[in-house]
Amino acid sequence: MRHANQFLGSYYTLEEASQMLRPHHVLVAEDDREMRVLVADALRRDGYQVTEAESGSQLAEILGTDLLGGHEGSPIDLIISDIRMPGFSGLAVLRHLRRADWAMPFILITAYGDDETHQEARRLGAAAVFDKPFDVDDLRTLVLNIVPPN
Repeated sequence: MRHANQFLGSYYTLEEASQMLRPHHVLVAEDDREMRVLVADALRRDGYQVTEAESGSQLAEILGTDLLGGHEGSPIDLIISDIRMPGFSGLAVLRHLRRADWAMPFILITAYGDDETHQEARRLGAAAVFDKPFDVDDLRTLVLNIVPPN
């Protein structure tokens, strides 16, 4: 059932309206605790719901749960992942998501950003690759442009 918004002339279902009002959900996967906390805290201050993963295996587990609808909270809107982590690399997770036609925005961060890695990330449709060390404000700006906070 659609409900009228008299002022804007738009019609939204209750589900559509609640989706528009919920904070965007960002998954931050980074095995370096200090870097993960730095990025996650900055995004929380910007109004995002943030889930943290400390390994590639945990990232894959969270994504599997999210895909099956079993994740608590809202669905994930954006992934920020380190490339080299225990379990799966961020690049491997991105590769598998693209093979499954999952077009979720994905940002990679790495301390080992050679040209080949950047080319592979671009080929797979990564929004960006940030080489460590990077300015967290640059990352925040990109996130704001991909999924503005509600």
